[in-house]
Amino acid sequence: MSTKNQTYSKSEYFFSISLIGVLFFLFGFVTWLNGALIPFLKTACELNDIAAYLVTFAFYISYFVMAIPSSKILERIGFRNGMTLGLAVMALGALIFIPAALNRSYFLFLNGLFILGSGLALLQTAVNPYVTIIGPIESAAKRISIMGICNKIAGVLAPILLASILLKDAEHIKETLANTLDLGQKAILLDELANRLIMPYLYMTGFLAALALMIRFAHLPEINPEENETKQKENLHKTIFSYPHLLLGVIALFFYVGVEVIAGDTIIRYGESLGVAMASAKYFTSLMLIFMVIGYFFGVAFIPKLISQQKALTICAILGILLTLAAIFVPSTSFLEIPFIDLLTFQSITLTIPYTVLFIAMLGLANSLVWPAIWPLALDGVGKYTKIGSALLIMAIAGGAILPLIYGWLTQVLKSTQQAYWIAIPCYLIILYFAIWGHKKK
Repeated sequence: MSTKNQTYSKSEYFFSISLIGVLFFLFGFVTWLNGALIPFLKTACELNDIAAYLVTFAFYISYFVMAIPSSKILERIGFRNGMTLGLAVMALGALIFIPAALNRSYFLFLNGLFILGSGLALLQTAVNPYVTIIGPIESAAKRISIMGICNKIAGVLAPILLASILLKDAEHIKETLANTLDLGQKAILLDELANRLIMPYLYMTGFLAALALMIRFAHLPEINPEENETKQKENLHKTIFSYPHLLLGVIALFFYVGVEVIAGDTIIRYGESLGVAMASAKYFTSLMLIFMVIGYFFGVAFIPKLISQQKALTICAILGILLTLAAIFVPSTSFLEIPFIDLLTFQSITLTIPYTVLFIAMLGLANSLVWPAIWPLALDGVGKYTKIGSALLIMAIAGGAILPLIYGWLTQVLKSTQQAYWIAIPCYLIILYFAIWGHKKK
């Protein structure tokens, strides 16, 4: 197995790909825990909607802060050591959840989330180019597709697992809190609720630390990508700002990540606000991610055989607009029941879900191919500026920090969790602009 200048044995290649697959699974698992954390911390720390969505802000703003520093760190220590350091930082972030739970300190929780996100930023900056370079460039898309499926399957499992621990008997707890006038008893009940976080995050700390040691001592081949030394016309540009399509791609990615996080991390709280029991609502984030996995398989099967990346991005943006409008205008009192398989117990259950929530879950289908389409369109032809361009695209993940906060603010202003989804319409319009016109502005 070889790249342009490096050769690896088959055993090295498959071991490396398997280990990186575990890391992508980890990305999805840690990222999509936030969907269950938001309603849990809202109750345990007695927060309003705006404060509760600081969970997404603290987690995703770390990508903006750490993207460029991460690229500098990798230049010094290399990809493999960067992965090890990223996992160690994540372990520290998970460990902070234990004193945060013991003290029921929302400030500590937010610090833990920021540190977790910082470790993930470093890890993603290392792993994404690594999986591209480790094998032949002509099969890079296949490897990235496999990694994406690992990521989303973890995202399906994570909120179900955490919600089954944290949100057990949630309705009974809320009713008890509402009827408890004694502040001392209320504090004891809230402390017991917060302590549910201790064991999951203690296990997570141990797993992250063990994985860091495994990466450190594993025989992963070190990758040393070389700059393209050919004199290309586009390399005559003096700065990264000479590539408007890249900058427009960064903007489009900012709004995409924001709208994806809004869909995934608000859907449980949204269902809850419409009177859905937590026994059903805890599966809503996983349902959205199942739609994303379906869309991802379509992309693997049909791009570029039947459809171009640009057309796939256009279709996704239009579908996002239509589904959002449907979610906004369909009556919130209209419910349906759908069969569902609990992927932890493999038991068949029936989900009670409002149609409006189902349309938000289906945004997973609209969002599925946006990330893989924006990256190649944005980086096309930037030559030697590919590294800094990639760092800017990673920084755009900060959209997941900003836009959910605006959604939370709109729920207060409009006094409606349903009407607050209007924020998604301009997001998809910006993605549509990039898909049709923006990527052509070389």
